[in-house]
Amino acid sequence: MKKLIIAAAYLCFLGTMAFAQKNNNEQDREAIKKMCGCYEVTFNFAETFNYSIDSLYRPSKNKVDKGLEWAQLVTDKDDQVVIQHILQVGNPADPMIVKHWRQDWLFENTDLYLYNGDNHWGFEKKSPAEVAGQWTQKVYQVDDSPRYEGSATWVHVDGKSYWENTTPAPLPRREYTTRGDYNITLRGNRHEITENGWIHDQDNSKIIRKEGEKDVVLAKEKGYNTYIKVPNSRCQAAADWWQKEQAKWATVRAKWDSVFARNTDLVLKEKVDNKVLYKHLFSDEIQKEKEIATVIDAFVEDSENEKSKSK
Repeated sequence: MKKLIIAAAYLCFLGTMAFAQKNNNEQDREAIKKMCGCYEVTFNFAETFNYSIDSLYRPSKNKVDKGLEWAQLVTDKDDQVVIQHILQVGNPADPMIVKHWRQDWLFENTDLYLYNGDNHWGFEKKSPAEVAGQWTQKVYQVDDSPRYEGSATWVHVDGKSYWENTTPAPLPRREYTTRGDYNITLRGNRHEITENGWIHDQDNSKIIRKEGEKDVVLAKEKGYNTYIKVPNSRCQAAADWWQKEQAKWATVRAKWDSVFARNTDLVLKEKVDNKVLYKHLFSDEIQKEKEIATVIDAFVEDSENEKSKSK
């Protein structure tokens, strides 16, 4: 009888845990989806401290940009939420539309590609125990190539909902076009949902990484990006653009998914035919599945091929 009581109590405990996890998962998903819609965005970046021994070192200038951004919900599943960001700039009566970054959220994901400098992403396999209850945020470039990703738990406490993670990433565009003295941004990301939108709060380190040597912190950077919700009608042009272009970009995502499914380190060429990847894929002439696959394959090299070529 005692064993039956213990067994029943254990089954009840497992049922309670499963119910709590399901509720947490739904609360997490709702927080993530609150990042969708039309937003007035302000991007703020400032270099706060530097540790260079070079007396001629000059910190990056403060950067402030504003824009209107449409965050389109692309996929909404129990264990996956995909959001495509689209910039709408210029004259509101005849705006220019720019495909921007994409964020995928995966529940209890075990497969990660972590940036290691010089267009190299190392594949890392986590155990299910390491990612239990966590969501991976995978951030992609405008051409849907990888950028950075990390796994952490959404926190809902004291009326706040936020997610925090620190992970290595390539230099942002505002830096790699002007700086060559470091090769990794160690991004401290915090996404917090607010009453009027959401905040992307960053505490970043500018890292010099060399093989076989200890990482060197060149400088620290603060990023504070605010997304203020406005009526969706203001982003109608961006939403309409996505309706026309979404089939092409679904094909692009599918091709990249096949690349990531190799579960091996990934190396990307910087240019092919003297053009970066997004300039190839943004072309209206590249539309068909085979054309898209050919372009992406031309940029992808696995790490073993890259190593053998360098010998």
